[in-house]
Amino acid sequence: MFKDFFQKKKYAVVPTQTNSGANAAERPKREIPEGLMNRCPKCGNIQFSKELEKNLKVCSTCGHHFRLNAWERIAMTLDDGRLAEIDADLVSEDPLEFPGYKKKLQQQTESSGLRDAIVTGEGEIGGFPVVVGVMSFDFFSGSMGSVVGEKVTRAIELAMEKRLPLILFSTSGGARMQESILSLMQMAKTSAALAKFQDRGGLFISVFTDPTMGGVSASFASLGDYNLAEPGALVGFAGRIVIEQTIRQKLPDNFQTAEFNLKHGQLDKVVHRKDMKAFLTKLLDMHAAKGERADVR
Repeated sequence: MFKDFFQKKKYAVVPTQTNSGANAAERPKREIPEGLMNRCPKCGNIQFSKELEKNLKVCSTCGHHFRLNAWERIAMTLDDGRLAEIDADLVSEDPLEFPGYKKKLQQQTESSGLRDAIVTGEGEIGGFPVVVGVMSFDFFSGSMGSVVGEKVTRAIELAMEKRLPLILFSTSGGARMQESILSLMQMAKTSAALAKFQDRGGLFISVFTDPTMGGVSASFASLGDYNLAEPGALVGFAGRIVIEQTIRQKLPDNFQTAEFNLKHGQLDKVVHRKDMKAFLTKLLDMHAAKGERADVR
C-alpha cells in the first residue's frame, strides 16, 4: 500500500516552444532600429537620438558634450548653416609610401564622408562675415597631415587678404604618423602664417573641442587672440599615461580638461555649446565696433 504511495508519478512532458520551427516563424519579430537610442558615456543616461540632436548633442542629464563631425558643427554655428567651402579638392597623398596608408585614407573617406580632417570656408556668424575651419575627429582621429596644415594656412591667408576674422574649431589626436616629418612641418607653417596674420591686426578665435591633443594643440590651436573650449573637452599635448610615467606622479582626475586648463590660465573661457554662437557673435561685434581685444572673463 505505502509502496505505491511513495512512487514517483509519471507526467506527460509538454514540449516547450523554441526560437526555431513553425511557431517562431509565426511570431512577429521586434527589432529596435539601429541608432534610435544613445547612451551617455559619462553618466550612462539613455536617450532618444532625435532628442539628443535637438539638444545639440549635449546630454540632458549631466551636460556631457558628445563629439560632432565638421558639418554638424557648421550647421549649428554658421548663419543658416551655410558655408562657402574652399579647397574642397585637396586630398592626402602617400609621399613616404607608408605601408597601408592609401588604403586607410580610402577607408576614412568612405566612413566619414570627408576628404580629410578639416573643412574650411567662408560664412557668417551673427551677421558678421568670417573665415572658418572645422576639424573632424571621425577622419583619421583628426590627425594633422599635409592637407590639414595646408588648408589651415590657406584659410589664414584668405582671412588676411579679405581682412576677416578667423575662427578655427579644433579636434585632433595629434600629428599623422604616416606622413612623419611632413606632418610635423605643418606646426611651423601654420604658426608662421598666424603670426603674420596677427601682426597685421587680424582677429583669431580658437575653439578647442574634445579632444584636442598633440601637434594641433602645440601649434595653431593655442595661438588664438581668444582661446575658448567646450565643457569637458580634453586639451593637452601628451597623454596622461605618458606624463605620469615620465614624472612618476599621479595626476589630478580632471587633468587636461577644459576646466582644468581654464583654472591654470591656458584658456580664456569655457563656453557651453548652446551659448557658443551667441558668444562668438559677441566677440565679433566688440571687435567690429572697437577694433581691439576686450576682456571677456
